Amino acid sequence: MAASTNGYAEVNGARIYYETAGEGHPLVFVHAGIADSRMWDDQFAVFARHYRVIRYDQRGYGKSEPVAGEFSFRDDLVALLRFLKIEPAYIVACSMGGGTAIDLCLEHAEMVDALALVCSSPSGLQLDVPPPTQFAEIEEAEKKGEWERINELETQIWVDGVGRTSEQVKGSVRARVLEMNRLALEHERKHLGSRLAPLQPLASEHLAELHLPVLVVIGDRDTAYSQAAGDYMAAHIAGARKAVITNTAHLPNMEEPEVFNQILAEFLESAR
Repeated sequence: MAASTNGYAEVNGARIYYETAGEGHPLVFVHAGIADSRMWDDQFAVFARHYRVIRYDQRGYGKSEPVAGEFSFRDDLVALLRFLKIEPAYIVACSMGGGTAIDLCLEHAEMVDALALVCSSPSGLQLDVPPPTQFAEIEEAEKKGEWERINELETQIWVDGVGRTSEQVKGSVRARVLEMNRLALEHERKHLGSRLAPLQPLASEHLAELHLPVLVVIGDRDTAYSQAAGDYMAAHIAGARKAVITNTAHLPNMEEPEVFNQILAEFLESAR
């Protein structure tokens, strides 16, 4: 395993925790909204054999505490890359992180030379698909302050996925996500920070302006919206590749790491 270093980047009034390992072309992993940088445990050391790998906790997640004031995840990522003197980089981003990465590519095309979007969607994308039934239950639990119930319901949506019970998901994956999301919910309860609106005009209207290698990864057990968003991006980003990882939901890199790693490795090799 490549030796790793970690630290905090003092950027935009926040302390952003990051880890880096390996040498070579920079490869940045951006986590989902129900996780933190630990969701990339099965990728970090593997890809550090061939790349300079960076993963980090977005503010309000993991070891990056939320702070008062307005912020954008995009601006934080730009500042972190500049702090680490990284430009350009390959970026692999999941879910919420994918929206951030798309906005980054549209605003700072020079900073990214390949993009892998995992179960993501561009800002502003409206699709006529039914929401998960648990959304209404989550709203009720929020009113009652039932945070552990919220954690369980969100895990049902994003980890168990469509048509599976919790018993059909790897217990270790489910436990790891419950732990990461529990910490994110604890940060949320501090009520610090106000997220700014996404890049304007909205990314969903400008996907044709992405002129770089793009990989779209979809889990076939993910929500109807996530699957439709993946199909939409694959159809509207010129030259985009699409890969479906079977029997996985919103975090396919955690459920099927070997399959995911092979798909990603082949994409990055072709992007060189």
